[in-house]
Amino acid sequence: MKFYIETYGCQMNVSDSELVRSVLAAAGWEEASAPDEADLLLFNTCSVRQHAEDRVLGRISNEKRRKLERPGLKIGVLGCMAQRMGKRLLEEDTGIDFVAGVDQYRDLPRLLASESGISNELDPLQIYPGLQPRHQDKSCAFVTVMRGCDNFCSYCIVPYVRGRERSLPADDIYNEVRRCGEEGRKDVTLLGQNVNSYRYGDTGFPQLLSRLDGIDSIYRLRFITSHPKDLSDGLIDVMAGGKRICRHIHLPLQSGDDTVLRAMNRNYTYEHYRGLVEKLRKAMPDIAITTDIIAGFPGETDTMFDNTVAAMRDIGFDYSFCFKYSPREGTVAASLPDQVPEEIRLKRLQKIVELQREITLEKFKAQIGTEIEVYVEGWSRKSNRQVSGKTSDYKIAVLSGGEKDMGTLKRARVVRATAGTLICE
Repeated sequence: MKFYIETYGCQMNVSDSELVRSVLAAAGWEEASAPDEADLLLFNTCSVRQHAEDRVLGRISNEKRRKLERPGLKIGVLGCMAQRMGKRLLEEDTGIDFVAGVDQYRDLPRLLASESGISNELDPLQIYPGLQPRHQDKSCAFVTVMRGCDNFCSYCIVPYVRGRERSLPADDIYNEVRRCGEEGRKDVTLLGQNVNSYRYGDTGFPQLLSRLDGIDSIYRLRFITSHPKDLSDGLIDVMAGGKRICRHIHLPLQSGDDTVLRAMNRNYTYEHYRGLVEKLRKAMPDIAITTDIIAGFPGETDTMFDNTVAAMRDIGFDYSFCFKYSPREGTVAASLPDQVPEEIRLKRLQKIVELQREITLEKFKAQIGTEIEVYVEGWSRKSNRQVSGKTSDYKIAVLSGGEKDMGTLKRARVVRATAGTLICE
């Protein structure tokens, strides 16, 4: 029997899909190379924005028609959508055979053998101890260090679908990162909804990061995501003194206006955030800072939005992931008054996207003529004579190379730049 899994959403979902692969392989399943070859089709889903859910529902609708030709085909929904609306999906005529939430992956073999369609008997706060993920990327790896979130930002569905914070044992994380390096995955990214909140016994995140920095089998160590309210001086010191810790931090701002930040329940001001940026750049002048920005949050006026635009210009992020506000059923923000009309949200989104593209292009062009170190991860999409990889500060670079360069560190000089790529030789 063969399975095929499609993954939507964040890196945490990518990591969860690797856990699912491990569970199914242990139960005797084989992974198919394409959906048409599969007896079991799985959708690992995201609920952060409505668009993500709509994409999955559209795919399932297409596969529902294929089930008429293959009566034995099973379709399952995993992850955040399963957690948020699993019973509703099963009650509607969607073609879905079963759902399993983010803490129920170990139960998949039993669920596949049953007719219930839903898994609801397990501890809802799993950390999957002892389960080694089947990493798919040959050069890089995601390693989950904690699951869940306690922050309850007013717009965010994550605490409701992924539960409260719980951290994995530090020894397990150390062994998994070392294993990744020994298997050739030299660029490792630590994952958590808020890695700054990691705590296992006496080990906090700065102590964990410092310990992992000593693993000789890896070249680079990254982490996402950091919450500004919990970013400590101790973590900044560890980053600055690290041998393998990358010169990059993803630090979501969300808004540059304090009134909006309070409504979002972010628990920091723009002044506090700006102070963190100054500390980071003082400790590491070459650090890249990326962020998330939401346009059109309920109650956001033109002046409040202008404050966000000004903040983007003031800080000069290397890159921003920009989104228009998406109401999520069950969150506080969904019931707030003064919801911003869709056309205004879209207009504001377009403005910050264009602004960030200008800033990013300036950042990339500033590296022309400099020498950089690239970790080669694969082939360039445009040429079979070029390879592609990332710099320590999380920029995509392409340079001439071949198969022998995969998984290695290469020195290169930047000769051109676009708003998304450093062209090197």
